[in-house]
Amino acid sequence: MPPRKDPDASANVPSFYGAELRYRRELAGLTLEQLAEGSFRGIPFLSQIERGERRMPLDLAQHVDKVLGTDGFFERRCEDARKARQSGHAEYFADVAEMEKDAETIEEWAPMLVPGLLQTAPYTRAIVRAAMPRAAEDEVEEKVNARMGRTALFDSADPPKFWAILDESLIRRPTLPDEPMAELLEHIAQLIRRTHSILQIVPKTSATHPFMMGMTKFMTFTDAPPVVYTESLHSGQLIDYPALVKQYRESYDLLRAAALSPEASLAMIETAAEDYRHGKPRD
Repeated sequence: MPPRKDPDASANVPSFYGAELRYRRELAGLTLEQLAEGSFRGIPFLSQIERGERRMPLDLAQHVDKVLGTDGFFERRCEDARKARQSGHAEYFADVAEMEKDAETIEEWAPMLVPGLLQTAPYTRAIVRAAMPRAAEDEVEEKVNARMGRTALFDSADPPKFWAILDESLIRRPTLPDEPMAELLEHIAQLIRRTHSILQIVPKTSATHPFMMGMTKFMTFTDAPPVVYTESLHSGQLIDYPALVKQYRESYDLLRAAALSPEASLAMIETAAEDYRHGKPRD
């Protein structure tokens, strides 16, 4: 058996509290399975928290304090971890942004908005402003910069394998004026080609398909179980329960079959970009 790798408690706030959680759990003589019992959280989730890879949510902090008798320590400190990890992202997305960096594969279904990893700054700015009409300019720009920063993972030494499925309405709906819309679509096509990623379009002629709902993201890892992230307005949920992840996986695989081929999808995006460039009407 390889030696256990202890987390570096000095790396960041989540790592500090992850190391403390492991120390308190082992001091109490409990296994991860025993600590997880009654928490409605999986063992992999607790393991990732101990390694500093995820923040501790409030419900789990309350459970841990009760089981370990830590007098509210983790409940009081989980907010510190949240602030340390947020960095311009919505609170419910902070963990996902961190996990993307370590993912082996990232697969997305985007029915309403272009996935964040494919967005341009003008597109991000437009949708953030639409969602937060009263926000100050610096708050909007903080979110734009955070989203643009996520794309650095494509230039890492070992980038994730990326696969996105988009609804055709995303390229037909003029979220921006013609010129920036053309730039957005050209950016998407260029990024997909440069990174050897895969993109598919679900055409408007597809009346029904398995994922007629909100945005969904799958991530797999070399040393951790896969997760699913689902998002709706002002909220998001990470799912690691194996049976439920499997159900989402099967639906996503059926969605691939309903989508156009990667070649036809890229051709559709590039044609739409040309139409925006020349002011042609979109179907």
